[in-house]
Amino acid sequence: MVPLSTLVTLETTVMPQQLNRFQQLNAATLSAVPAPGVTLGEALSLLEREAAEIFPLGYSMDYAGQSRQFVQEGGTLVLTFFLAILVIYLVLAAQFESFRDPLIMLVSVPMSISGALIFLALGFSTINIYTQVGLITLIGVISKHGILMVEFANQLQIREGLDKREAIEQASAIRLRPILMTTAALVLAVVPLIIATGPGSQARFSIGLVVATGMTIGTLFTLFVVPAIYMLFAKDHAHEHEAATARHSAQGRRP
Repeated sequence: MVPLSTLVTLETTVMPQQLNRFQQLNAATLSAVPAPGVTLGEALSLLEREAAEIFPLGYSMDYAGQSRQFVQEGGTLVLTFFLAILVIYLVLAAQFESFRDPLIMLVSVPMSISGALIFLALGFSTINIYTQVGLITLIGVISKHGILMVEFANQLQIREGLDKREAIEQASAIRLRPILMTTAALVLAVVPLIIATGPGSQARFSIGLVVATGMTIGTLFTLFVVPAIYMLFAKDHAHEHEAATARHSAQGRRP
């Protein structure tokens, strides 16, 4: 007979109580809270830099919870931004039957976005999910200013026979009050978001800050820049209308 000690070998090891898996891979979860004054984006950037230096070959990292949402939504901001502009442009082109007028109307969009980004760069807030939502909102609301001015100027050219300069000057003067009232109404509507306190106040502040600053600065630029762009690129509807009327009159006089 063979002794039992030669058939059985006992070895003591240490094993975890459970094996965590993420995305079907073995994973270890690291949880942390950013220090006061450190944004989530800055904390994730630091984590990525340290992981690139420390992690062995073949190891990778992924995100969960709020960090995962921040990374995924932040990566789609540029695509969403340009898709929103494209959709608005196509709708305006179909409505006004022109590919030129919508470009003039949308000139105010980059100016409003720049106005909002100025205050983000000054440290009042950061580019996060909530400010991204505010920037997308600006695309739709600021476009209304250009629509009010360009549409009215085109109608003045066609109906009253004014040239481009006279038409845009009168349109800017007549539409000044609706533009200012639209801006004032929206800015005042987001004031409660800016002065909010308590849980979630930082998220509401971010949205309110972007909308208020973007609308205010974008409107100021719109009142001066859109008329100048209209003078450069708009069609001379009055001349075209006179030419069309002359052609119809000539055709009516033919025997």
